[in-house]
Parts: sequence; C-alpha cells; structure tokens
Amino acid sequence: MVGITDVAQHAGVATSTVSYVLSGKRPISAPTRRRVLDSMSALGYRRPASARSRTIGLAVRVDDGAHRPLLAEFMLSASVAARGRNCNVLLLTDHAEHGVLDAALLDGLVLMDIGIHDPRLDTVRELDVPAVLIGLPRDPAGLACVDLDFHAAGVRCVDHLADLGHREAIFLGAPDAAYRRRTGFAVRTANGAVERAAARDLRLTHRAVDGDWDSTAGTLTRALQERPNATALIVQNEAATPHLAPLLRSLGRAVPEDMSLVVLGSDAVATAGTPALTSIAVPAAQLAERAVELLISRIDRMSGAAEPTPVLLEPRLTVRASTAPPPAPGRTA
Repeated sequence: MVGITDVAQHAGVATSTVSYVLSGKRPISAPTRRRVLDSMSALGYRRPASARSRTIGLAVRVDDGAHRPLLAEFMLSASVAARGRNCNVLLLTDHAEHGVLDAALLDGLVLMDIGIHDPRLDTVRELDVPAVLIGLPRDPAGLACVDLDFHAAGVRCVDHLADLGHREAIFLGAPDAAYRRRTGFAVRTANGAVERAAARDLRLTHRAVDGDWDSTAGTLTRALQERPNATALIVQNEAATPHLAPLLRSLGRAVPEDMSLVVLGSDAVATAGTPALTSIAVPAAQLAERAVELLISRIDRMSGAAEPTPVLLEPRLTVRASTAPPPAPGRTA
C-alpha cells in the first residue's frame, strides 16, 4: 500500500509537507501542493478511511466573468446536504482538468456547469472515486447526471407565450462566454426554445447578453430595432433580469401591456421587483441535494454500481403579472 512517505519521496518534499497538504493545517504554496497532488495521483495514493472524515469535492467554474446568482445557492445547498450526511465539502475552482485531480483527497466529486462537450469528463471517467454531474453532456455514458430539463424549459416558455397569442419574441440568453464554451444549460434552453418557436409559428430572435446595464441596454435596444413588432421577451440571464422593466419603460414599452416577460432563474430574482415575473425556477437546492444523495449512494456501493441513468427534473412555469396577451395592433411602441 502506498503511504505518505512514498508520496513525499516521489514529490521531492518532506513527509510533513504531504501531511499538511492532506490536513490543511498549514498553508502550502500552490506549486508544491500541485506537485504533491500529482504524486498522489501517479502513485494511486488514497488516505485510509479510518484516518479522515468523508470529503466530497464540488468543482465549479468562476472564471468566465458571468454574474451567477444561483452559484451561491448551489454551493450552500450542497454543503448543507453533505453535512447532514456527515461529509465535508471541498470547493475546487481550478481550470479544466486541474481541479478534479485533487481526487486523491476526496471520496467523491460533484461537477457543476457542464458543457455539451466538456473537456473535464475524460479525466472524471478515469478517477478511482465516483462522480456526479450537475448538468447533462451530449455523451453521459458511465456518468451520473442530475439537472433541470432545460430543453423542456425552453419549450415551456415558448408555449406559454404562443398560447397567449404572441407571434414574435426576443430571447435574451446567457453571456456569450457560455455559448462559446457550449455550456449545457444555455445551449439546451436555446435549442428547445428555437425548435418550439418554429413548430408554433412564433418568430424568435436569440441574442446573448453579458448582463450588466450597458450590455443589456445595448442588446435589447438593437434587438427591438431589428424586431420592432416583438411583443414578448424570454430571458435566461439573472444579471440582466432586474434591468429589463426599467429599460423597457425608457423605450416606451410597459410590462405586460406592451411587452410580456418570462424568465428562467431563481424565484428570488423573479419576484424581487414590480411586476413580479412569470418564471421557470432553476431548483438549485433540489439539484444540489439530489446530486449529493446520488454521490453518497455511489460511494457506499463503489463496486457493482449499475450504469447510471440521467435524472432530469421537470421544469415548472409559474405565471405572474409580467405576461399577458399581446397588445392590439398599433399599440406597440
């Protein structure tokens, strides 16, 4: 069995340095810590279960500049769920594959913000600890996945507006970085909305938006200039959402009299202003809890675990004061 002395010799550090990396009792420089972790991975080192409490890694992306209000709710909910099962949570924020290499310190791993073709997944499949994804890649074979059915969420938004009689709408989506990275939640929602709009004879214009005031104002203004007959907005950007009602008023369009508005995100954002917004909530707490439950179940039965089936939660649309039938011809500004 590989011990910490073997790791220390392989990494060229003192045994105490390896111990501090494992315990976190003293700060270790990032290069030294990485060298120790790489040696653990190369040697197949695992801490004895009797020597530690169970630890779950939570790998998140924090480097794309996007305003992500749901991220804190995901992290807090995962931590609460883990502590309720006598587990600790280690937050991993390194780039790409580097974060998951800390698996030598972990009993299991939860990855968030999954891309359609995520470069981390080849590494995850090679880990000797179980992993659960909050997200759905194109090829989930061998991976346990939990997510909202974002494709169905896009469909629900379009159906709601089409049922009210709208025939032209604008979809303000995630930041451009999310589409460049082919992030699952953004791509799947847009695909569902675009496909359903074609089937429902609703003209839909999709635009990415960074979410700050200037970006939102510029994108919305240009979209309305391009589509002056649009009578509805679908929004999948929590940073942009609070700006929309005042921006529309400044453009002479009231919500919902001139422009209906349906959003995807947290209920807290949807209900923070006036009017309260029709929305599909992203159930961050439920997703995080399900992911932790599934991961612990897989940890407890590491050998002989069945091929996992993706778990997709059904989106639920809550109708509030921001959606109504389109205005009569001639009323739209």
